[in-house]
Amino acid sequence: MQIILLDKVVNLGGLGDVVKVKDGYARNFLIPQGKAKRANAANLAEFEARRAELERIAAEQLAAAQAQGEKLEGSVVTISRKAGVDGRLFGSVTNADIAEALKALGFGVEKAAVRMPEGPLKVVGEFPLVVSLHTDVTANIAVTVVGEN
Repeated sequence: MQIILLDKVVNLGGLGDVVKVKDGYARNFLIPQGKAKRANAANLAEFEARRAELERIAAEQLAAAQAQGEKLEGSVVTISRKAGVDGRLFGSVTNADIAEALKALGFGVEKAAVRMPEGPLKVVGEFPLVVSLHTDVTANIAVTVVGEN
C-alpha cells in the first residue's frame, strides 16, 4: 500500500515521503496512530496544502524533546524493592516503574520511551539506560536499584 508519512517514522522515512508498506502495517498501526494517510490524489493535495503547518509542528516537537533531553541527560533514578540476601529482587523493575519514578522527578516520560534491551531489572545495582524522547532525541540515565529488607 502506498502511504504519505505525516511524521518521521524510524526505518521508514520522514515527513512527506511517499512509501510502500505492507497493508496490515498501514491499516493497523500507521493510519490509526495518525502517522500516515493513503497516497491518493485527494490526500496528496491536502498534504501539500498543510505541509508548512506539519513541518512547523514537527520542528516544535523536536525542539521540545531536545530541551527535555538536555534536562534528563545524566539523571539518576533510585528505586527501592524487596530483595533477598544475595541481591536478587523478589519482583523486577520494569520500564513502567522507571517512567513512574521519572514522573515523580518532574519528567513526563511514557513507559514506551524507556528502552530496556536486556529486559526488566532483577538484581540490585546501578544500570545505564536510554530514554527515547523523539525519533532523533535520546537521553542516557542511570537507574539505581536498592534492596530493602
